[in-house]
Amino acid sequence: MSLPKTQKQWYIQGADKGFDGLVYQDAAVPAPGDHEVLVHLRGASLNYRDLIIPKGEYPFPLNLPVVACSDGAGEVVAVGSKVTKWKKGDKVLTLFNQGHQSGDMDIKASRTGLGGCIDGTLRQYGTFAETGVVKMPSNLNYVEAASLVCAGLTSWNALYGLKPLKKGQWVVTQGTGGVSLFALQFAKAAGAHVIATTSTAEKVEILKKLGADHVINYREDVNWGETARKLTPGGEGVEHVIEVGGADTFTQSLSAVKMEGVISVIGFLGGAAPKDNILETLSRVCTVRGVYVGSREQLEAMVAEIEKHNIHPVMDKTVFTLDKAKEAYEYMWAKKHTGKIPITIE
Repeated sequence: MSLPKTQKQWYIQGADKGFDGLVYQDAAVPAPGDHEVLVHLRGASLNYRDLIIPKGEYPFPLNLPVVACSDGAGEVVAVGSKVTKWKKGDKVLTLFNQGHQSGDMDIKASRTGLGGCIDGTLRQYGTFAETGVVKMPSNLNYVEAASLVCAGLTSWNALYGLKPLKKGQWVVTQGTGGVSLFALQFAKAAGAHVIATTSTAEKVEILKKLGADHVINYREDVNWGETARKLTPGGEGVEHVIEVGGADTFTQSLSAVKMEGVISVIGFLGGAAPKDNILETLSRVCTVRGVYVGSREQLEAMVAEIEKHNIHPVMDKTVFTLDKAKEAYEYMWAKKHTGKIPITIE
């Protein structure tokens, strides 16, 4: 099958026009370099990050204009002359920070984010370094696999990157966003206990179905951190908190965490100016760690775990096609979604 010469893509023109800065355009299908693969992208997904880049609120490096989105999965359709890892027909998903291969994040790797510094996945065809993709889990479809790239790997790094989660430990997750739901699924697969928070009765059911041991409605129980602590053996607290709320939730995360526990700071949905004194880490004897996705090594470990336990990401019921991607941004911004938003690409 011969490859087309042109394709459709979503381009972020700048960080000052909001979603009006997203342009649907024609572009050439790139040819892979010696160490690159050309991937026919078949699925993509959105993250909160994708919404705030065109709105000028993203705190990490950017190199605009750029093709949008980090999350992609598809099929290798051509390989460069020196590529050894992949062949035509291999199914792969993208690595969020293309330069983060293993070990700790560093400044150089932080400047290799897809859809921020390097052309991303909201297009039909993309070239990536052969080390910038990994094997897709065999139990997932393209949109499910794409959803792992940012939210899945971030939650995996939160649970395993610093103090690896062990069977029988306790985890607090917040809400029903992508990272929180993945953390719940990974924690249950590891044999851990999960206390999840949410604000609506219908979402309680979603969380219980995924295996949450306890669900707390944070609108009804404003001191949910203390409640969570009391649910743990001896009232000692939880080993891991997946912190996505920022200013709105951090006080409660500090209340819930066990001595020597880890609060993984992933998002700031409730604001970026917390009311807590950083010295509380001393009185609570805990670690507060910022997490910026994860490495290729971690992504491969996560894929193996997903296959082993047949974990399927929670996907929103509304499916968008590539040409309607801007509507997917608006849908997510309006908080209409549960789990990851699927975008199919032909």
